[in-house]
Amino acid sequence: VLGKDVHQRGSNINEERIRFDFSYPKPMTDEEIIKVEKIVNEKIREDIPVVKKETTLEEAKKLGAEAQFINKYAQYGKLTMYSIGNYSHELCGGPHVKSTGEIGKFKIIKEESSSAGVRRIRAKIE
Repeated sequence: VLGKDVHQRGSNINEERIRFDFSYPKPMTDEEIIKVEKIVNEKIREDIPVVKKETTLEEAKKLGAEAQFINKYAQYGKLTMYSIGNYSHELCGGPHVKSTGEIGKFKIIKEESSSAGVRRIRAKIE
């Protein structure tokens, strides 16, 4: 929706709400917000398995894994990567759901600036 140059810059997620920071130079339009909600809710309905895998930094990078401080992970050798089909690969400590179908309806309630060149969405899970 926002382009291939958009990358995660941080997040804080629990069972009821999400805060997600990402690189983007301008506020999202209402149309972009609706498109993001639609895609996320489609992936939730598809009930895609979330797979946990021990991997190396090199393998994770080849798969395009997202991580806020990806190079910092190099010191740990084996890393934990969570994958949602071929759609998402992230280095993360977890915990995670076993499949996207365990997540409720996703609704963005706020979009704002987090810092220069970084936007933040706040969403709730219903």
